[in-house]
Amino acid sequence: MMDNERSAVINIGGTEFELILTTRATKEIARRYGGLENLGEKLLKSENFEMALDEIVWLITLLANQSILVHNLKNKENPKATLSEEDVELLTSPLELAAYKSAITEAMFRAQSATSKARKKPQKTCKSGNGR
Repeated sequence: MMDNERSAVINIGGTEFELILTTRATKEIARRYGGLENLGEKLLKSENFEMALDEIVWLITLLANQSILVHNLKNKENPKATLSEEDVELLTSPLELAAYKSAITEAMFRAQSATSKARKKPQKTCKSGNGR
């Protein structure tokens, strides 16, 4: 497991996946929704059930793949396969997806909370070794 301060865990097809909001995922979400603040509104106001499911599947795939990609970066000799949206659709039920919506919210809340805590800590200044 990674940094549980910014993640949530879900079970897809009998395997646990960690949902992590990374900088890369945040950029993808911003590209798709115009920012994290628009995401909740989009999920709540989806015009139809199928569209809402598509958005949740996309988000789960994005966030679950972040932990896999980090693992692969740190373990180049032992990479794991990433999930596709089709994998998530086949390995989940609509009821599970509804429950995962809260895990997505939790992962994002934790990430934003961790970011807020980091901002509140006094910043350490970097001193150069040239004696200035």
